[in-house]
Amino acid sequence: MRKISLFALILFACSFELSAQQYKVITSVESIVPNGLGRSRIVDAQEEKDFESYTSTQTEEDNTRNKSKRKDIRVKNFEETKLLNFYNIGGIRFQNIAANDAVISSKINALVEAGWELAFVVSGVESNSGTDDGQGIFITRYIFKKE
Repeated sequence: MRKISLFALILFACSFELSAQQYKVITSVESIVPNGLGRSRIVDAQEEKDFESYTSTQTEEDNTRNKSKRKDIRVKNFEETKLLNFYNIGGIRFQNIAANDAVISSKINALVEAGWELAFVVSGVESNSGTDDGQGIFITRYIFKKE
């Protein structure tokens, strides 16, 4: 009887370890448009979306089209935190970068205090880089997880 009780207790404890993890993505978009004309923000969706609602299958035998529209994917409930642009009229502003770092750190710290763990950080730059290039963004995705 003790062995059965011990086995049941271990099985019960292990079930907590197998619980699903939850993920959250926060995105920072920092403008690299000269003269400070761009917009920089931290974007945090405040609603869930089910990817399956917007997914279709394409195979030789089956051509299942999803009937959802692009407008259905839009999130209308999100948090937008202002950041400063990397450039102003005088060129690159290191003070703006430091200010953005402080705001982003504050957001990360708030999420960690709420029980989220920073799992991954992915970033990239979009810019034409041609001789007349006057546009671009630096985007970073912070991926958090919670058990």
